[in-house]
Amino acid sequence: MNTKTSFFLLLFFLLTSNVPSYSQVMADFNVVPLPQQCVEKKGQPFDLSTLMAISYEGGEDMQRNARFLADYLSKVVKQEVGIIGVRPLKVKGPAIMLKLNSKMSEPERYRITVNDKSIVIEGATPAGVFHGIQTLRKALPAGKQEGVLVPAVVVDDVPRFAYRGMHLDVARHFYGVDCVKSYLDMLALHNINIFHFHLTDDQGWRVEIKKYPRLTEVGAWRRRTVIGRNTGLYDWKRYGGFYTQEEIREIVKYAAERYITVIPEIDMPGHMEAALAAYPELGCTQGPYEVEPNWGVFDDILCAGREKTFEFVEGVLDELMQLFPSEYIHIGGDEAPRTRWKTCADCQRRIKEEGLKPKGKQVAEDCLQGYFMKRVERYLNAKGRKAIGWDELLDCDVEPSTTIMSWRGAEGGVEASKKGHDVIMVPTSWLYFDYYQTKEDEWSKPLLIGGYVPLEKVYSFEPVPDAIPENLRGHVIGVQANLWTEYSYAWELVEYQVLPRMGALAELQWVQPEKKDYAEYKLRQKRLNALYELHGWKYCPVEFK
Repeated sequence: MNTKTSFFLLLFFLLTSNVPSYSQVMADFNVVPLPQQCVEKKGQPFDLSTLMAISYEGGEDMQRNARFLADYLSKVVKQEVGIIGVRPLKVKGPAIMLKLNSKMSEPERYRITVNDKSIVIEGATPAGVFHGIQTLRKALPAGKQEGVLVPAVVVDDVPRFAYRGMHLDVARHFYGVDCVKSYLDMLALHNINIFHFHLTDDQGWRVEIKKYPRLTEVGAWRRRTVIGRNTGLYDWKRYGGFYTQEEIREIVKYAAERYITVIPEIDMPGHMEAALAAYPELGCTQGPYEVEPNWGVFDDILCAGREKTFEFVEGVLDELMQLFPSEYIHIGGDEAPRTRWKTCADCQRRIKEEGLKPKGKQVAEDCLQGYFMKRVERYLNAKGRKAIGWDELLDCDVEPSTTIMSWRGAEGGVEASKKGHDVIMVPTSWLYFDYYQTKEDEWSKPLLIGGYVPLEKVYSFEPVPDAIPENLRGHVIGVQANLWTEYSYAWELVEYQVLPRMGALAELQWVQPEKKDYAEYKLRQKRLNALYELHGWKYCPVEFK
């Protein structure tokens, strides 16, 4: 090889060695939850690197949808998405177009149409368009790429259930506004549209009520917390916190911008020791009471015999309804021992005055709880709201208009539907995410309440049991998972407990049962895990090792 040839080879090497290799990654619409229909079309894919604009039609909601997508795309492709167009939708060059389609009947239905010139996401409502944006987001590879191609497809999708819920208990352990917003981001990613916000319990009252300031001055703080599973040993550290009304409004607004409805829960008449510590005159014995340092179910509950109790409940609900515009308010009704009521002169007088007579296996105090819950529900109804309660209310003859949350198994949901109640399925054995999800050696796991609900078991649940007659199955309006936080003392543990099981929940809520396949779902979930990592969310990896 002569000197001249060697020089040109060296020059070529120097010039090309600094030029990065260019590779393109193809998007994949096999996402979680799986769309109802995805049809490949002939034609070239859409090259995201050529994107000129995101265009939308509609008002503020659609503009926000466009900005949400633009912000996310800037994290995937190397160039900034510099234009968010408005009407008319005509854009010179390749574009993503967000449109409303009045011909779609279901409010959350959406359609994505992709060709080499455009990606069109249309929905019956801005919420439908948002779900389409989430599907596109999950179809794209996680993290920045040199080039991304979106295949020519038509995705036509609509959820199975209108109520798709996820619960968070902030009473046992408290998490700040930023944590709650992060949780809402998780819900949005999984197409979940209901956030069940469990705000009060024996161990803490977490929402500011201006009429009753001692609820947060006293009830939001416990002076000690049990170590382990009710060992009788305590850390003797003051613990607590609460959301101001301004912070609640901030959370509700943040959720609404992601098309998530926040349903607050004020559990009653049981699980009220934090309130009793603040206002002992509301209890049958009138105290003294303590914000509860232990976990479990306790005998001291609201006195159902005194009018002062109902004045308190109505005052709390009045302020709650000002903060939360949701159609539903959750009023609890679970785990309310009748111990104090049996010996309380006021409660016994109420039973006699109201002529409460037990039926079947009931005792008079069961009827008293029915009276309590019906009275609260009627108050809500008069204000244009509806009540949700736990399935213990089936023992109390509450009104058929009460929606029942079936948690002690699916059987409560079957019974409720036959009594004319709408039902939300949330049975412990499938959908309690405070249970363990691994069978690892006991010493290598965090301390939790117990139980075992692995990812596959979550996925196996069918929310509409065969035991419900065909003509009553419409009473099952949705499905939800719960996270109780007695042992979730750190936010990372909250993330770890709900992820990746939230992905399996999303499939139950969205996908028709005949399309479910666990092995295939796990492949899609593995891709979704990459988005968890992109967000820095902790998740349990055991099913993917």
